[in-house]
Amino acid sequence: MTTGTDLPELKRVLGGLWGAQNPTDSTMAILKQGVRGEDAMLIDGDLVAASDGKTFDNTNPATGQVIGTVADACPADVDRAIGAARRAFDDSNWPHDAELRRHCLLQLHKALVASADLIRATAVTEIGVAVRTSNTFHSDWPISSIPYWAEMATSFDYEHTMPQRPWAAGTRHVIRHEPIGVVAAITPWNFPLQTAMTKVLPALAAGATVILKPAFQTPWHATLLAKLIAENTDFPAGVLNIVTPSDNTVAERLALDPRVDLVHFTGSTAVGKKLMADASQRVARVALELGGKSANILLEDADFAAIVPQAAGVVCMNAGQGCVLPTRLLVPRSRYDEARELARITFENVPFGDPTDPDVIQGPQISKVQQDRVLDLIAQGVADGATLLTGGGIPDGFDTGFYVQPTLFADVDPHSTIAQREIFGPVLAMMPYDTVDHAIEIANNTTYGLAGYVWGEQDRAVAVARRIRSGMVAVNGGFFYGHDIPSGGYKESGLGRESGAEGFQEFLETKVIAVAE
Repeated sequence: MTTGTDLPELKRVLGGLWGAQNPTDSTMAILKQGVRGEDAMLIDGDLVAASDGKTFDNTNPATGQVIGTVADACPADVDRAIGAARRAFDDSNWPHDAELRRHCLLQLHKALVASADLIRATAVTEIGVAVRTSNTFHSDWPISSIPYWAEMATSFDYEHTMPQRPWAAGTRHVIRHEPIGVVAAITPWNFPLQTAMTKVLPALAAGATVILKPAFQTPWHATLLAKLIAENTDFPAGVLNIVTPSDNTVAERLALDPRVDLVHFTGSTAVGKKLMADASQRVARVALELGGKSANILLEDADFAAIVPQAAGVVCMNAGQGCVLPTRLLVPRSRYDEARELARITFENVPFGDPTDPDVIQGPQISKVQQDRVLDLIAQGVADGATLLTGGGIPDGFDTGFYVQPTLFADVDPHSTIAQREIFGPVLAMMPYDTVDHAIEIANNTTYGLAGYVWGEQDRAVAVARRIRSGMVAVNGGFFYGHDIPSGGYKESGLGRESGAEGFQEFLETKVIAVAE
């Protein structure tokens, strides 16, 4: 690849990563006008302010400016939400009426489809996601999953009788699946609508009731959801509650309260461990989708010119703030120099900047705290002896907002900090390997096991994928996400699965009824 004739093709590849596309005129019109987010929570069927009247600011990470306020839930608000969810589960017909659940979910789908452009514009405004990528995980994909869960509500085999066995003569065994109860769904800021929907939708479809607690950095997607539910659906009061505390110690009450049956969390491994410890005090169920440090293995026969721009450029999607992003690029030593140059050219041409610009694919980090964290880890990479090929700081001309340059390291020690820690920024660590066994050893040499990627001749690549200790592995660009596909990780990347039948069953208890006949 050269910086001349191949640049248009490179920009085409980067511009279409992971389903990115040009934004609609309606989305752009809303952005031009300015998003005015909702500030109310949803508790027991009502849109409410915090009971003590407090609010907190929502900040646009592209500018660093306050764009609005949100109700700041206090302990009394969280307590009320838990009580409403408990009452709705124990006393209403929600757990027993699958047709009602299907009806309400389809109403929600209709309301979200009608609001899709506002949802995309909200994502750009409060997350800083590039507008051309706001159609995928931030709107269309989670919205399109709702009919699947609505259908699951009525089609799932909640009860079946086991066949007769000689040893069980005279006893009929009924296996019954029942909704788990009250679910605390705690979601992160990087893909807030997607992560909320992967918890809320199957939980509601299964007959559970829910308290959704979004990240305080990105509350508006949740308060918009609250408004749409209150005004456009027949969800019974208390079935879905949405609380927005800015203080995580307030949110921690969700894990400690004995009225909550399942804590379902997506976020950092450190916070996941804390919630798991809290919930263990009362032996509550926990499901966790945590961090990742995904390896991207290029086999020697892979088409480097076609693959490296994708493999490198995707690390800058969502400003690198994604747990499944392939942040370690493993390349055979015989082709390492070739890959280094291809990756360098790619990173030097990643369109970054104002997320409202339709040509941009990388916007800012979510906050000053996250920007500083990424910059500190980049500095650690330099101190540990990795070769900084490009990037590494705040881009010129971006004194406002929380931007970090697309950053590429080569010659990274597999045991070093930037090879082991989840950076959550637009940073790629390149490493050479000598044999396929060596590549697999490097890939598996972290505490994480969320995702992996392999490129090369199909049979060989699949054989490598089988040896990677991760919950999801993509071969030659295969896509491992879908509302009917279970996702989740090994090791410190989490417990349980989201999506698909496996994800649905996270929200069910199993009961055996033995009937003597």
